[in-house]
Amino acid sequence: MKIDDLEIPTFVVDLFQKSEQKVANIYSKIDEVCFRNSNRVLASFRKHKVSEVHFSETTGYGYNDIGREVIEKIFADVLGAEDALVRGQFISGTHALTVSLFSFLRPGDRMLSITGTPYDTLHEVIGIKENASSLKSFGIDYSEIDLVDNDFDVEAIRTFLRNHPVRLIEIQRSKGYSTRKSISISKIERIVPVIREIQPNAIIMVDNCYCEFVEEKSPLEVGCDVIVGSLIKNLGGGLAPNGAYIAGKKELVDLAGERLTVPGEGREVGPSLGINKAILQGLFMAPSVVASSLKTAVLTSLVLEELGYLVEPKYDEERVDIVQNIIFGNPTDLIHYCQGIQMASPIDSAAVPEAWDMPGYDDQVIMAAGSFIQGSSIELSCDGPIREPYIAYQQGALTYDYGKLGVMAAVSRLLEKRR
Repeated sequence: MKIDDLEIPTFVVDLFQKSEQKVANIYSKIDEVCFRNSNRVLASFRKHKVSEVHFSETTGYGYNDIGREVIEKIFADVLGAEDALVRGQFISGTHALTVSLFSFLRPGDRMLSITGTPYDTLHEVIGIKENASSLKSFGIDYSEIDLVDNDFDVEAIRTFLRNHPVRLIEIQRSKGYSTRKSISISKIERIVPVIREIQPNAIIMVDNCYCEFVEEKSPLEVGCDVIVGSLIKNLGGGLAPNGAYIAGKKELVDLAGERLTVPGEGREVGPSLGINKAILQGLFMAPSVVASSLKTAVLTSLVLEELGYLVEPKYDEERVDIVQNIIFGNPTDLIHYCQGIQMASPIDSAAVPEAWDMPGYDDQVIMAAGSFIQGSSIELSCDGPIREPYIAYQQGALTYDYGKLGVMAAVSRLLEKRR
């Protein structure tokens, strides 16, 4: 069978149709969460009386940017925060995390990760990998505690906190390039009282990338102090051209503002350069886009499992982020699958991705991302390091239909090359 110019074999089409029937109830639950999150976003837009004037552009210093101000109020509402810093000056989620860490930590302080080793791009930020500009180079200590059975190691955390003063505790919700499961709100809700009992003044900071609008609550609503995320992931809705957010307690958000810009000026400066409309419209669309991403991930999980591959999460398991793991077990299948995703992309569909060296990564990485916004992982993309067990990390889909087409193309190429 031919679907436009994508050569999709009839048996692949049949497999996808049967799989969709099997996951219909799961899709309904995703739609319910989408509706409630959409209601939350709309209520905040109405509360703050968003109008066309908020789309206006500021340049230079960016004084008196009323659009920027209303964006930050809406993000604070939606995320359950006292305040929020939402800026296009952030180039990525890693940049926003870096600004946060350098804002909250001082020489002699200790940072503790309780979800094991953070994502690769933070290694030089922290000093896990040597860098003259790392936290370590400023005299900030770092420790980590691994998860046990994909949950917090409560006893190890208790023991560590009783014996070491900790300024900041970091939780990375999404798995990154690891084989663990991502961390749900319910798990965070159980660990927060443990931390507060022993070190009530420790800052609990959550890397919330890939997780927004997957569940109905934010980590701030279960007791965390600050959360950080990227606008070229979930909350940008595929429309925000760049940027990130830091949301939580006002005193922490203010510190982050002064580190991003200038002490004494902080959040009062920073031109929007005409992206206010894209950020607002992206947030407005985000619940629906996240739902499309989740449906695409569920379908991918079921189809690839039917084809004999290990997947995580399985199609009917709880989801806390938009990332779908496919464990190929060999580099060839990983590469062919990613190439298939690229073939069904709207941008650079003629490109054939290959594994290559990338800044911030120790292994070669293959990345398929034919996206409108460079690096946008709320658009359908798939990537993975060329290392055992050769896992593809797939995320995104602006609409479910585009996501389905992309995965059908990837499966077709995988099976064709596997013969």
